[in-house]
Amino acid sequence: MADRRNLKKTAVKRILQEVKEMQENPSDDFMSLPLEDNIFEWQFAIRGPSDTEFEGGIYHGRIQLPAEYPFQPPSFMLLTPNGRFETQTKICLSISNHHPEQWRPSWSVRTALVALIAFMPTDPGGALGSLDYPKEERRALAIKSHEAAPRFGASERQMLMNEIHQYMLSKAPSVPRLPHQVPQEQSINREGETSQVNHLIAGAIAEGEERAVEPEDNDRIVEDVRGLRLNANAGPLRIGFNVQLRTRRRRRISSNTYEQLNRRDARRLRVFYDRILTFVAVVLIMAIAVLLLKKLLKAG
Repeated sequence: MADRRNLKKTAVKRILQEVKEMQENPSDDFMSLPLEDNIFEWQFAIRGPSDTEFEGGIYHGRIQLPAEYPFQPPSFMLLTPNGRFETQTKICLSISNHHPEQWRPSWSVRTALVALIAFMPTDPGGALGSLDYPKEERRALAIKSHEAAPRFGASERQMLMNEIHQYMLSKAPSVPRLPHQVPQEQSINREGETSQVNHLIAGAIAEGEERAVEPEDNDRIVEDVRGLRLNANAGPLRIGFNVQLRTRRRRRISSNTYEQLNRRDARRLRVFYDRILTFVAVVLIMAIAVLLLKKLLKAG
């Protein structure tokens, strides 16, 4: 019994320190305060992380600190609909009471809120209390979250939530629209941990197309486009290149000779461009091979 009282005394002292720190060093990304009649229960609000479908959203929640805090982790519950976590359900995170073995006493409420923001755009992976709404629905919920704090609990709690909501409104930017998802063909990505090289060079795709645009009068503009796309990977290293060769030429041709274009010249021009692209492809493949060999030598 005495040990339990000592632990609670330690928890109270630690919580009061964190409350003071939260008030003296406020953040634009979150705000959290305990209830006046129970310092082990906190209300919080976090701002959705930038460059995600949650950006600009204000998400309220509840934190329950155990009597053994900070030696045992808190539990978290979100109250604002968000499309990532269920509301009024304890969520499963590495910083929550679902994984006490991963908790560190040096962590704090502030640390946990920063981690919670980082978890928002991650893959749910079927974790307890997780949701996987489409980005459009999450963005709509982010916009709606600005309207008011959710209704939860007694009037004292609601007043605290409203106060936190007004603070977050003064800090949160407007919710931007979802950017168009444009695939990036030219990228260098490194994913995962180091593993054995499974493939040295896999996949080489060459694509080309030609199109012609004809103005009205006697001017003829011919535009040739040749595209080359190369992909290579070695274990966790993936490299991609996208090269385009585009030429435009204007020819002055009388209207009655459009159907008598010199096809032989056109074929020669295509052969010329194909040779250029073949040369470029060879150079790129050699460059990729050299890069991968360097990575392999360093890994060895």
